[in-house]
Amino acid sequence: MTDTIRPQPGILDIALYVAGDSKVAGVDRPLKLSSNENPFGPSPAAIEAFRAAAGSLHRYPSSDHAGLRAAIGAVHGLDADRIICGAGSDEVITLLCQAYAGPGDEIIHTEHGFLMYRISALGAGARPVAVPERERVVDVDEILAAVTPRTRLVFLANPANPTGTMLPEAELARLADRLAPGVLVVLDGAYAEYAAICDGAVALATTRPNVVVTRTFSKLHGLGGLRIGWGYGPRAVIDVLNRLRAPFNLSTAQLDAAEAAVRDRAHAAFGVAENARLRAWLAERLRALGLGCDTSQANFVLARFADAAAAAACDAALRGQGIIVRGVAAYGLAHCLRITVGTEADCARLVAAVAAHLGAGGA
Repeated sequence: MTDTIRPQPGILDIALYVAGDSKVAGVDRPLKLSSNENPFGPSPAAIEAFRAAAGSLHRYPSSDHAGLRAAIGAVHGLDADRIICGAGSDEVITLLCQAYAGPGDEIIHTEHGFLMYRISALGAGARPVAVPERERVVDVDEILAAVTPRTRLVFLANPANPTGTMLPEAELARLADRLAPGVLVVLDGAYAEYAAICDGAVALATTRPNVVVTRTFSKLHGLGGLRIGWGYGPRAVIDVLNRLRAPFNLSTAQLDAAEAAVRDRAHAAFGVAENARLRAWLAERLRALGLGCDTSQANFVLARFADAAAAAACDAALRGQGIIVRGVAAYGLAHCLRITVGTEADCARLVAAVAAHLGAGGA
């Protein structure tokens, strides 16, 4: 009987997403540098707003997210009516796939792209199409060459995860302008605030009818434990997504904490500045140890080893020291480790541990 109860096409092809580890056997408080979390935590104002929401837990939250959308719009200079809020930017990505793709359609992502693009495509019954990158950088020409009459969506992160590399806005504009009519390009800006040279492509989403950007409160704003994200794009697209979005997809605590976080510009500016300083230091030290490191515009660096075995050996050595980083074999980068930029002490500890491993012949 159970053989006749089957899910929609594509769902059983999904490999479950595996989050970065947070535990090491025998270590009470490991140094977690595997999930690109903000080492400085959320804004004190966001923490206070979260606590204050405890008194109204018996009330349903806002279903239109008007307060949070207004705050995002005010801070980023955007039309609040073109903003949608979700349970992390993952939900916005899933809604886009559900709304604009299905069986027989194709969704393009790049070979090292965020795993949720493939998962969300399969969940909608569409076929995910991976296109090559060039030296770990998204290649617009490869994307354009992969477009067919069945293409409905193109997903790319800028800065990219797990590479940290990014495209200039002129290349993003070229992609949007050369896509066939009816194809949406989704620019995932989860790490955009860390890239001082980029506005997260919101200007493109304002001026182009086929561009949607997504953002998150999980990285710079330090609210990963609350799962809050947002998207911005053409009003017609946002209207479609809101028809699919559950009316109470965000709690009052989520909404209030996120609004306080986005309005605390001083805390955000501190996080951006410290990340830039420590990211440069970390990359320089890793290069000095003989490891490859692309210039990252995110809050992590991707360290390249001679081969997969060398990366795995270093990962094991770090875990032996109570330090957790992220192996990225699932992204087609088995010879690499993704390392979150932590505090100054975190970065120093990480570099010392890598140096000790390599000095002991672990290269």
